[in-house]
Amino acid sequence: MKLSSLSIVAALAYSVLAQAQTADGSAVLLPLEAQTCKLPSAPAKVPADADFETLKVGKARINTFQQDLEAYRACLDKSRTAEGLSDGNRLALDRAHDYSVEMETRIAEQFNVAVRAYKARQEQP
Repeated sequence: MKLSSLSIVAALAYSVLAQAQTADGSAVLLPLEAQTCKLPSAPAKVPADADFETLKVGKARINTFQQDLEAYRACLDKSRTAEGLSDGNRLALDRAHDYSVEMETRIAEQFNVAVRAYKARQEQP
């Protein structure tokens, strides 16, 4: 359920990008090359009451997610080299990159909450 919600949010973010305009009047739209870049779905949230095994699995999924985000950003960066990009194209690329960083930060913080909770439970007598 959370994965599909994230996909909906990503689709809405991209549609907002397409509707805005820059000061020079160019549409804020990802260039065609960047539209083929695949924004990965976020892994399932690791619950705060996770045991060690659940944390290990969650960490592995987060590592894969981070690698996929790196590939996504590399794809976006490759699109920056295309000729004829408008200011709107560049802005859309910046926004797509920033959104992926925000996703990564949120997922990492959620995982860190679970790790801190696990460690706190281990310190209890």
